[in-house]
Amino acid sequence: MNQEQQEPDPDARGGGSDGASPFASLPVTVHATAEAACGAVAAEVVDLIQQRPDSALGLATGSTMVGVYAALRRLLGEGGVSLGEVRTFNLDEYLGLPPKSPASFRAFMEAHLFEPLGLSSDQVSFPASPDAEASGQSARSARAFEASIEAAGGLDLQLLGLGGNGHIAFNEPGSRPDSRTREVELAPRTRADAAASFGSLDAVPLRAVTMGVGTILEARRLRIVALGEHKAEVVARLVTGAGGSELPASFLAGHPDVQLHVDAAAASLLSVG
Repeated sequence: MNQEQQEPDPDARGGGSDGASPFASLPVTVHATAEAACGAVAAEVVDLIQQRPDSALGLATGSTMVGVYAALRRLLGEGGVSLGEVRTFNLDEYLGLPPKSPASFRAFMEAHLFEPLGLSSDQVSFPASPDAEASGQSARSARAFEASIEAAGGLDLQLLGLGGNGHIAFNEPGSRPDSRTREVELAPRTRADAAASFGSLDAVPLRAVTMGVGTILEARRLRIVALGEHKAEVVARLVTGAGGSELPASFLAGHPDVQLHVDAAAASLLSVG
């Protein structure tokens, strides 16, 4: 069932009975726990696949998505939902990593979603391979990626995390709202945030290929997830409109079907009234 048709979430709070807050800049649903937030988003993905078995899903990576994908695996297993016709399109990929690097986003997706769910290689797409930088193929890969999304009929739903500097995918501050899939340089804060995953800052790639803001905005639904107290500041800036164009995620506010899901910790700097 659609989120709009669900019974009110007892773990959600906000300005309305469905958990929506009164903040006008970006619709936000506050959940009592991270688990509840992840479960709500996963349930919507499952509902979409049940309604449209050939759904085209835009997927994200990062620690926030670990909980979302765990909930998604559980719900899909319980419901016996077929994924044979689903197509997935990941937001981004680092450049310059060794082939089959465990730090790549492809490796993350294989571990947390693709292998557990049995998705075949022809069902999944990335904007580039990690070693594309070495072969100079990033621009060609980006164009092919955009074409594959178009061939799938566009994205039915795009999952997004929220970077500490407001980036979405690897669209850093300064990105244009009409940007397309392209090679980008990673901001210092983004690389610093990723350092723990690579073992050191020096090991974090300098560049990546990312789905553009304009590409993201063409998805029919956008669902953003932000969890934890360390996301409270950027969440507050985003939902109150205080960040403006300095926060790339602010470009999502005008989308006709966008929702930000946060836990209580990420919402701790929001005030109702």
